[in-house]
Amino acid sequence: MARPIALDRALVEAWLKAHSAWQRTDIAIVRQYPFADFASGLAFVVRVGCLAEKRDHHPDVELRWGSVRLTWTTHDAGGVTSLDLEAAEAADAIAG
Repeated sequence: MARPIALDRALVEAWLKAHSAWQRTDIAIVRQYPFADFASGLAFVVRVGCLAEKRDHHPDVELRWGSVRLTWTTHDAGGVTSLDLEAAEAADAIAG
C-alpha cells in the first residue's frame, strides 16, 4: 500500500481554519484537550490509542493531570498528510 505524501501547506492551513483548536508546527498538527481530571484524560488516551492501532498511525501523546496533548505527523512523509487530518478529526469526535 502506498504511503501518503505531505500535504501542501495551503491545504493544511485551510483545514486549520475549519478546526481552530488545532495548531501547526513545522511538520505536525497539535491540539491540547482539557479534562476534569487525570482519569478522564487517560480514558481519552486509551480510546485514541485503540483508534491509532486500527489505523496503524500513531500520535505523540502527552498526558497530564487535566489535559492531553496530541501531535499528529507522518514521519516517513516529513509532514502532515491526509492520515493526520483524518486521525485528528477522529480524536475530536472521541473527545466530544
